[in-house]
Amino acid sequence: MFKIGYIFEKLLYKALLVSGWKYDVVQSNLNFVHSNPSKIIYNKEYKQIILNLTHHVDDILFDFSSFKKLPHDFGSYPFKQNGITYKLSSNSEFVLNKMRAGGIFLTAHYGNYEAIGPWLCRLGIPLKASYIPLKPAWLNRIVENRIRSVDKRNYSVNARNPREFLRLLNEKNLFCLLMDQDSRIESAAEATFLGKKVHVNPLPDFLLKHRPGTPVFICWLDEPKSGNERILHATEVTPINNSINDVFNRWLENRIAEEPTLWYGWTHRRFYSCDPQIYG
Repeated sequence: MFKIGYIFEKLLYKALLVSGWKYDVVQSNLNFVHSNPSKIIYNKEYKQIILNLTHHVDDILFDFSSFKKLPHDFGSYPFKQNGITYKLSSNSEFVLNKMRAGGIFLTAHYGNYEAIGPWLCRLGIPLKASYIPLKPAWLNRIVENRIRSVDKRNYSVNARNPREFLRLLNEKNLFCLLMDQDSRIESAAEATFLGKKVHVNPLPDFLLKHRPGTPVFICWLDEPKSGNERILHATEVTPINNSINDVFNRWLENRIAEEPTLWYGWTHRRFYSCDPQIYG
């Protein structure tokens, strides 16, 4: 399986580079947030983004089962499996234990974000993650049943109105939402991100308004360049003026500053609703 995954990763990387997949979008985003990036920077950043992305796609398709076999109890970590050491960051155990009682969990298209879901489920955390169904329907079924399912429990949900999200919180679930995409709905909230005005999903602030005091968490997965460790980080954050948007955006900006090519939002038209002209 290792050889198949390795070959698949290399072929996918070459195919995306040759086709120039999302190159114009990445270039537009970099140009928009940086004052004077050179074409060399464009090409270097773009290639590394694609390299990281194809590596994580390979992880999802061929190595994802490793995350579904991790221990339930904190005392078993660090845990070694298939040559990889899985760790919980030094200050995360208390936060992860608190997540078992439910709350709001925000994350981003940063690093191997898909792997966080099965790891949290294995730790006994009642995760319910909101995803827009993929098309075609058969692909969505494969993803939900093969990837977003742990111990025969599917953790993805397609809640269609705010009352359903409130119900998930009432039932002491940990409700997860990706928060780094351009929100183009009429009720979108305004915030700043990478020094630019953006529209963000208003749902977290809506939930906090109707369920004040709900804890809010952020998780991310760290993979040191040695390649033989996976470190799960978890932190609890406090809303500012009853809003979580600025807190989340500052957290994501810090992650991007550490390693900009691990944020796959560069391939999205993140600033479109506020500045559509930058995408031509």
